[in-house]
Parts: sequence; structure tokens; C-alpha cells
Amino acid sequence: MFRINISDGFLAQRVFSPCQNLTKSLLAVAFLASVGSSLLYGFNLAVVNSPALYIKDFYNETLQEHYGWIPNERHLTVLYSLTVSIFAIGGMIGALLVGKLVTKYGRKGTLVRSTVLVFVGGGLMGLSRSCREPSMVIIGRFIVGVHSGISLSVVPMYLGEIAPKNLRGFLGLIPSIHICLGVFIAQVLGLQELMGKEEHWPLLMSLIVFPTLIQLMLLPWFPESPRYLLIEKGNVHATIAALKWFRAKGNIQLEVEEMQEEQRSLSSIQTLSVWGLLMDVCVRWQVITIVVANIGMQLSGIDAIWFYTNDIFKNAGIPEPRIQYTTVGTGAIEVISGMLGCFTIERVGRRPLMIGGYIFMSVCCAGITVSVLFQEQLSFMRYISVGCVVGIIAGFCIGPAGVPFLITAELFKQSHRPAAYTMGGCLNWLSNFTIGFVFPFLELATGPYCYLIFCAICLGVAAYTFFIIPETRNKTFMEISQMFACKNNILEEELTSNGNLKMSHMNGYGTLGHQDVK
Repeated sequence: MFRINISDGFLAQRVFSPCQNLTKSLLAVAFLASVGSSLLYGFNLAVVNSPALYIKDFYNETLQEHYGWIPNERHLTVLYSLTVSIFAIGGMIGALLVGKLVTKYGRKGTLVRSTVLVFVGGGLMGLSRSCREPSMVIIGRFIVGVHSGISLSVVPMYLGEIAPKNLRGFLGLIPSIHICLGVFIAQVLGLQELMGKEEHWPLLMSLIVFPTLIQLMLLPWFPESPRYLLIEKGNVHATIAALKWFRAKGNIQLEVEEMQEEQRSLSSIQTLSVWGLLMDVCVRWQVITIVVANIGMQLSGIDAIWFYTNDIFKNAGIPEPRIQYTTVGTGAIEVISGMLGCFTIERVGRRPLMIGGYIFMSVCCAGITVSVLFQEQLSFMRYISVGCVVGIIAGFCIGPAGVPFLITAELFKQSHRPAAYTMGGCLNWLSNFTIGFVFPFLELATGPYCYLIFCAICLGVAAYTFFIIPETRNKTFMEISQMFACKNNILEEELTSNGNLKMSHMNGYGTLGHQDVK
């Protein structure tokens, strides 16, 4: 019988050394979790861009057929804006469900079960033209939005929990690469030479069922999150099996001990509600951080670029036949930038990517305003405008695209994490809806000056990141909590308050032994 003083940082100060190499299992599960979720999110962001005129014509024709009503251009703009933004309303509802779903079904279990939404939504959109029913497009977009709202929070949570700390940044940005890849695929398939024809747009919007089918067939074979299995379910043997699967080889004892330290630090292993999260003074600055990161991510103007790329290029003076190819070129830049961020985040860190990305975006937003104002006097300004659009996309994909989801997993312990993702996701999607619906009218009212609003927001988020957010690279979840202890005016001892719990010791192969701690 012996006493361990948890407050002296016994385990927090130990050298935590999970397998340093990226295993095939980790890479495979990161790919499968992202390809049926994050890829679809990116695809659905951009897929409505190229067939915009065909969708408006379809609404015009069917409204006349069904109701004898001939809508004017403003009515069609409102209906199209609703089609674009209803995806975000579904996403917000999906984000509200995350906390309960991941607690009941687990991280992987939630991803697998939510795939049914894609098949229903994709089917409705694919059959809408044949059924001559415009509401099927809007309802289908709403349903796949619910799926994206769930998966956009669950995928980074799952990957953040299965990754060793030295690979958490790399694996955490794999979903953002798939988001960029989804945008690029939608842009390529939307070309006139491929599926950008009037008769093909419903099929284009329903292609999301194929990557989801791949995820549904293969992801169930992979283990659940070890942290979920141990901290929330108390299943040590399943935790050991999952860690062996993901780590392949090496001593997993220290990794399990780090999880147990986190478990002991929790006042309760029950998942907090969003209200409980907001009332917890121990995580006040973490909550403020995810609010700023998620709202800033969407209000930076990137969704306006993704939703209305063709219109922006048209207003910039790009000839109509060249617009679709210019748009595809921006998609390629997105993928390259996303990969650059993914492969540099563990060397550079989270803060530099966020700060640099937002500052670069702010400069490009100001550049769009200037170039549009002077493009009539200086013809080359239209190319400056295109360059600034590309710059916004590149700056966003390098850092701001994925880091907010990654740090949401890193800033919170197990009991707080689902509520944090629920709140962050809701704010993210609410901001997404606001931009998707308001931007066309904002652009009509303010012209190119609307990008100055995005410029100010980007600078504000960059400043907040510089002064408030600490670097979380290569830190355990407990170490990150202790970094925020001073800002939250709490003692580090309060973070590790449950010192009288039993502690489980394991050898390198996971054999469990118990020793009482008094």
C-alpha cells in the first residue's frame, strides 16, 4: 500500500514515448474516416457552383409547372441561396447531435451509423430532376448537411484520440486535405466536358454515395478510440487491443498511464453538456478559443470564395469560357496547400500556421477590393484579383482549414471534448450559413468593399492566436490543460484532484495488475 501524490506531476513529467513511426493502420483509418466524411463536406461545398444556372432554370420550370408562378431573378437568387445555405443548417443540427452520439456509440460507431444519411440525401438529389420536384434538392442538401455536421466534428475527435502525440497534428490535418480534395473533385467533374451539362447535374450532386460506400465497407473493421474505451467505458482489454492495432509494436504502458492520469483528473467520467462546459471556469479560455477559431474560420470569407467562385471571377472580368478552368486551378492549389500544411505542422507548430495563414488571407482580401476598384483603369488588375482569390484559398488550406478542429481535441479532456465539438461545430455551421446566405446580398450592397470586412476578421483572429493560444505541438492532453491553468486562474493541483483512486499498472504487453493507492 502506498500513496502517490498526483499533484507533483508524477506521470505528467514522465517521458511519453508512443511508437514514433506512422503505422499502416493509423494511415488507413485516417484515410477511411476522411474519405467518407471530410471529402463529402468539401465536395458539397463546391458542387453547387458549376450547375448554378441549371439549378435556377430547374426551379423556374418546375415552379411554373406546379404552381403557375413565374419567379423573377431575385426570387431565383433567394431559392438558390437557400439551396446553398440549407447544407449549413443541416450541419448545425448534426453538430448538436455529436455529444450524445459519440457518448452512446463511440467515435467510430457514430461515423459508421451516420452513413445512412448520405444514401438518403444523395438519392433525393439524384432523383429530383426525374421526379420534377425542386424540394428534393433542398431536402437532400439538408440531410447530407446533417451528416457533414456530425462527421466534421467526429473525424478529428477520433483521429486526435487514436494518434500518438507526435503525430496528432499530421493525422489531424488529413481531413482538411480531403476537404480540399473534395472541392477539387467537384470542380473538375463540374467542367462542361465532363458532368457540367444540364442533364447531368443531379447525378453530379449524388456521387457522394460512392466514397461513403467505401467507408461503410471497411471502417467497421478498425478499432474504436482507445481513450473512449478506457476513460468512458472502462474496458481495459479492448483498450490494449486497440492500441496494439494502431501502434503495431512498442511499449504501450506509458501511453495507457497517461490516459489513466487524465481519467483520475476528471471530477466525473460522465460527458458534460454544452451548458456544463460553458459553466466550467476551469476551461473558460479554452471555450473562448474554440469560439474565436470556429467563427473566424467561416467569417474569414473562404466560404464566399467556395460557394460563389464563378461569380467572383465573372465580376473580376475573367472571360466566361475561361472561368471554369480558372476555378479548377484554384482547386488544385487547395490540395497542394492542404498537403503542405499537413506535412509541416509537426515541424512548424499550430500557432505559426494559423497566424501566417490568416495574415496572408487578410492581405489577399484587401487585394481583391483594390483590384476590383481599379480594374477598369488598369486591365491587369483582373489577374491580381484572381491571384488574391488563389492566395485566400492557399492561406486558408495551409493552416486555418484544419487547425481549429485539431486544437478542439487538444484543448479539452475526455469529459469535455464532445461538448466542445458540439459547441464549436454549431458555431462553425451557423457562421457557414450566414456567409452562404448573406454574401450575395452583401456583395450587391457593398461591392468589393465586402472583402475589407473579411480582412478585418482575419487580422483579429491572427492577433488572438498570437496573444492567447499556446503552442500544443507534442504535448499530452494533461500538459495542455496545465498550460491553460494560469489563464483560468486555477491551481494545477485542481486539474489532478482525484489522487485517491486506484491506479492500474501494466507491463509492455498490457497485462493488468492493480495496486491500491491511499
